Amino acid sequence: MKKVLIVRGGWAGHDPVRISERFRDLLEKEGMQVEISDTLDAFLDLDKLMQLHLIIPVWTMGKIANEQVKPVLEAVASGVGIAGCHGGMCDAFRECVEWQFMTGGQWVSHPGGSEVEYTVNIKSTSSPITEGIKDFSIKSEQYYLHIDPAIEVLATTRFPIAAWYHSSNGEVDVPVVWTKRWGHGRVFYSSLGHDNSVFDTSEALEIMRRGFLWAIEGRDIAIRNNLSSDVFKDEA
Repeated sequence: MKKVLIVRGGWAGHDPVRISERFRDLLEKEGMQVEISDTLDAFLDLDKLMQLHLIIPVWTMGKIANEQVKPVLEAVASGVGIAGCHGGMCDAFRECVEWQFMTGGQWVSHPGGSEVEYTVNIKSTSSPITEGIKDFSIKSEQYYLHIDPAIEVLATTRFPIAAWYHSSNGEVDVPVVWTKRWGHGRVFYSSLGHDNSVFDTSEALEIMRRGFLWAIEGRDIAIRNNLSSDVFKDEA
């Protein structure tokens, strides 16, 4: 049975308990064995992380120690997937640039607050994560993120809707859903998920489900091909 670790905590305003439980239920229906931890010390045991297929962080803001983040970086590089949503993954540890490098982006603002009605525009219909899903509307925080140019963008949203200092730049499309690689590991992110109710929108939940499964598949490929993260290592 494939193992998944959900690590939850940080700022309570992002509903980490209910969101983590929804993700657990979703993945148990897919036949996964899911553990939920309330401490970042769950990341300390590299040997345990290396037995996983997927890590799901649900931890907005906070601080992560070097001895906690290093095993995650290594496990994902070996092929373990990492996937998450909203601030729980890409506003997790603002002072940790290695975390941002691995996950592919960092939240910087949500103009208009939590009641912005905006459109999620599907950009890639060839990905199994978004195949068959059409553009949809959602009312929540509209995340403006600084991103890694290496990400593969699967969905975007157009700014500005709410006026603020950024508005003078004109219209820009900011990623909502993306994937990338970290070593042999697959990284998936969706900026949707300000609270648990966002996933009552069927498209938002289905994208998460597919993203989890896509990230898990990378671990199977790494095992099957006996891939090692050693090929990426450079002490410099």
